[in-house]
Amino acid sequence: QVQLVESGGGSVQAGGSLRLYCTASGYTGYRITWRCMSWFRQAAGSERGWVAAIETGSGSTYYANSVKGRFTVSQDNPNNTVNLQMNSLEPEDAAMYYCAQAPYLECSSRTRVAHYKYWGQGTQVTVSS
Repeated sequence: QVQLVESGGGSVQAGGSLRLYCTASGYTGYRITWRCMSWFRQAAGSERGWVAAIETGSGSTYYANSVKGRFTVSQDNPNNTVNLQMNSLEPEDAAMYYCAQAPYLECSSRTRVAHYKYWGQGTQVTVSS
């Protein structure tokens, strides 16, 4: 059973930075390689929305327009980790952030919650103005 654990959340002032980590475990016979991994976020009273994705096989990355140029998704294959570097944070970025894995090689158009099979428990990001 695949398990995803997020960490790195916290509280920052607007304009600050945070780095989130998603560590995967429970694989049998293969690593995190060759999967679509995404970050989603959900603010109180809102639906869970897609933020960014990385194809851990090709390294291709995808971003929501709202975070493009500020967030960077990357992978650390030896440690089965996918990271999300968040810079120039805005109060609107405050949310619970979730890591998710889809049973696909490619991430293109994989922006819906229903595309993802495994989820972490989330890590809270708070941004004060």
